[in-house]
Amino acid sequence: MPGRFTPFFAWSSQLRNSDTLRADLIAGITVALVLIPQSMAYAQLAGLPAYYGLYASFLPPIVAALFGSSPQLATGPVAVVSLLAAASLQPLAAVGSEGFIAYAVLLAVLVGIFQMSLGLLRLGVVVDLLSYPVVVGFTNAGALIIATSQLGKLFGVNTAKSEHHYETVYNTLLAAMQNTHWPTFWMALLALTLMLGMKRYVPKLPNVLVAVAATTLLSWITRFELAGGSVVGRIPEGLPGFSMPNFDMSATGRLITSAIVIALIGFMEAIAIAKAMAAKTRQRLDTNQELVGQGMSNIVSGLFSGYPVSGSFSRSAVNIAAGARTGFSSIVTGAVVAVALLFLTPLLYHLPNATLGSVIILAVVNLVRVQPIIHAWKAEHQDGVIAIITFFLTLYLAPHLEWGIVTGVGLSILLFFIRSMRPRVAELSRFQDGTLRDISVHRLPTSDKIAVVRFDGSLYFGNAGYFEDKILEVVASKPMLAYIIIDGEGINQLDSTGEEVLHHLAERLQSNGIQILVARMKKQFMDTIRATGLIEKMGEQHFFARIQNALDYAWDSMGESYDRRSCPLRRQ
Repeated sequence: MPGRFTPFFAWSSQLRNSDTLRADLIAGITVALVLIPQSMAYAQLAGLPAYYGLYASFLPPIVAALFGSSPQLATGPVAVVSLLAAASLQPLAAVGSEGFIAYAVLLAVLVGIFQMSLGLLRLGVVVDLLSYPVVVGFTNAGALIIATSQLGKLFGVNTAKSEHHYETVYNTLLAAMQNTHWPTFWMALLALTLMLGMKRYVPKLPNVLVAVAATTLLSWITRFELAGGSVVGRIPEGLPGFSMPNFDMSATGRLITSAIVIALIGFMEAIAIAKAMAAKTRQRLDTNQELVGQGMSNIVSGLFSGYPVSGSFSRSAVNIAAGARTGFSSIVTGAVVAVALLFLTPLLYHLPNATLGSVIILAVVNLVRVQPIIHAWKAEHQDGVIAIITFFLTLYLAPHLEWGIVTGVGLSILLFFIRSMRPRVAELSRFQDGTLRDISVHRLPTSDKIAVVRFDGSLYFGNAGYFEDKILEVVASKPMLAYIIIDGEGINQLDSTGEEVLHHLAERLQSNGIQILVARMKKQFMDTIRATGLIEKMGEQHFFARIQNALDYAWDSMGESYDRRSCPLRRQ
């Protein structure tokens, strides 16, 4: 049986099959051809020299495949995490400086430690704090920020970073209107045209790799660098060496919040992709094990001069489309990147940065989606509002992206508490089909002697007072009321406050000649009232498995003083 640190045993035996081995080899090489140029582009997005993307693409995919639970998830540099890394590091050091790089390495380790800790402690549910509306709002804003951050590369202009991202974009556009470097612009346009054209007409070919190869060759032939064009330049040959980051307490303290945000956002992206692939391949996915795998890949990335990584949607799609069956495909991908670092780096010297900017823009354009926000609005207006607030706040506060997410998460939690503190309470009566329905929706007649009330939520300290108020409202509206039946099907939990309120409410009403009956209780409800002795205090005969049983009890108790045949609660 594969354990927490040996999940690869679950798929390693499949490699004895030559077809599986061949499929994984082809898939791994295919993903590497996409990963190499993408990782270099994403490293620049993170404010790092392009080759640091290759460092983050060497060991992390291998470690994530060995210790994660998804056989097809392609791990490495991704756009959103790269953007978050840049936003986290820019206040600490100059972009691209030695200090900046050191902080990036430390950030990767901190992200990995947090993710791995969550996985080992089986706290993967923490990721659920990032609600769908928050993720949708942030992803749309992040995609726009990423795309607009590349405008300078496309037009060949440089502008100083402003306090807000929108100010930087405005200044970049002003500079572009006055000082566009036309060779750079035409190079970017060529790269975009090649990638878009190939994606449409020859989708099976690696359009990114072809665009990179073509523009690099053209850059070399035309001496693009001498004409003022920006190129990647010299990339150190060889594999990255092991080095322990400096855990400076001051720097660690300043990075810890960003590390948590990146860990959660990055893993959200990874697990969403992994779940989609698991549903397609019908393979088992363990969220906590995946946290361990992603955490270890980030730790290894930092220890070998990389920066934070995550699962990639686009490359995972390429991986599974190319026929990947096991995690061995990611091991092949890492091996191909190693070969590139050892032998192919001189070929990348003349790669135009305009091409890398074009790669980033096309990679994130699919992240801009309005439909999910509209869908969230249709599902629940408050969710739509949270998505929109997160979107605009992230745009406004950029490059301080973490505050957009934190605000969105805070609003989601606040909305959850408001909803749970004010659950739906409905008085029920008999509908024409024999079921019990909400009288406020269907305008049904009610009994003046018996009321049936449904409480759609757990009964706990946050809403116990609200529950009491709603029951007393029903009592006040029926002067002749003798029995009130509480439909307990929606009560999933009963805490000590809820139990105490129910106890005193029953005593108070009983002193006024009104009995509380409870029907359709769940096990956890009954466990609580048995443990506290409330079932004896209220009388075990006041608890029923079905509402009909509670009605029969009330009718029988009233005897001939009440005509059950004319009762609106009677089934016709």
